[in-house]
Amino acid sequence: MAKLIYVANVSLDGYIEDAHGRFEWTAPIDEVFTFITDLVRPVGTYLYGRRMYETMAPWEADPTLAAESEIMADFANVWQGADKIVYSTTLQKVSTTNTRLERRFDPKSVREMKATAASDLTVGGPTLAAYAFNAGLVDECQLFIYPVLVGEGKPAFPSTARVQLELLEEHRFGNGVVNLGYRIQS
Repeated sequence: MAKLIYVANVSLDGYIEDAHGRFEWTAPIDEVFTFITDLVRPVGTYLYGRRMYETMAPWEADPTLAAESEIMADFANVWQGADKIVYSTTLQKVSTTNTRLERRFDPKSVREMKATAASDLTVGGPTLAAYAFNAGLVDECQLFIYPVLVGEGKPAFPSTARVQLELLEEHRFGNGVVNLGYRIQS
């Protein structure tokens, strides 16, 4: 059975973006970027809400990103090769390959995907992740904690979540970012 993994860049005070919707403080150094690419390399399907999808779509739509470095080209290839499912009631169409649009998040469908998938899945974006957490679908969290306080903004986790976590791994990077990998305990 495949795992559903929540991957997020998070401020030390628990936000994925500040009160103005900015997240430039998450720009990774090469060491972090390579680690993230290796982390998602085996993933077969990304589950996104509209905003996260629109943030990620340039990895296919804008070839200048991949042209910046070998590290960025590697990530672009990994991202483009995976399937993407975008959950949105407002998006009219998707612009990337290997991508389908769903109008609503269906926990039963995601459970079936996990049961039949050959590779793990990720869920990106805190709004969609909240649905997955509330449905008991998330198996692991891979958090990249950035050494910054933003005060307020969009929280990384739903305020209704009550989840016990077991630390699986930790990795420290030269810029002060820490990756913490957790398993969700039943």
